[in-house]
Amino acid sequence: MHPVLELRPNCECCDRDLPPESADAVICTFECTFCRECATTALRGVCPNCGGELVPRPRRPATLLARYPASTQRVLKADGCRGA
Repeated sequence: MHPVLELRPNCECCDRDLPPESADAVICTFECTFCRECATTALRGVCPNCGGELVPRPRRPATLLARYPASTQRVLKADGCRGA
């Protein structure tokens, strides 16, 4: 089986919901997940956790979500984007 992206369900900064089909989700190479607004304004395109580049998260086709479901575990930075 090939490893798949977790497709985390929320922005780590503002806790905005980011469902698997969202075009507003961005990730770094470690799959830290943020909404486009936080990524561009507060974070300026750089992951506050690892310093990596934030890029658009790929969207998994709906036909594959049943076999490879998105994560339901929410990750939230204690200070949101304030500490970024």
